[in-house]
Amino acid sequence: MARVHHMARAAAIFAASIAALPAGADTVVAVRTLRAQTVLTAADVMLSTATVPGAATAIEQVVGQEARSALYAGRPVRVQDVGPPAVVDRNQIITLVYVSSGLEIIAEGRSLSRAGIGDHVRVMNMSSRTTVSGTVQANGTVRVSN
Repeated sequence: MARVHHMARAAAIFAASIAALPAGADTVVAVRTLRAQTVLTAADVMLSTATVPGAATAIEQVVGQEARSALYAGRPVRVQDVGPPAVVDRNQIITLVYVSSGLEIIAEGRSLSRAGIGDHVRVMNMSSRTTVSGTVQANGTVRVSN
């Protein structure tokens, strides 16, 4: 009888300790090794019960995003490992747009890196050979600001 009471008490303590732990968040992990610049689909990732700080916690956070670096099978997908798919490639000739007080200047430039919509990118102005920075727009142009 004492042994049953001791086991019941141990089970109660174990259950209480489990209940006291914070609820584990799911973590998104890669199903297979994915190369950089791969646009992720739902088939590329799955949820794991592990909690990893900085990792994506929902598949919706990463589907449609582009891998910024290689993602390895079974490893967590960190939020900074993915981003919007690139619409501008390195060395691509793009249109620079500068707008200020009703004045619009359009020039041709060469992108110095890959970038997605909303990303900042450095671009060399083809006419002046100076380097400017701007934000990539949905149509692939780069909007330059002061």
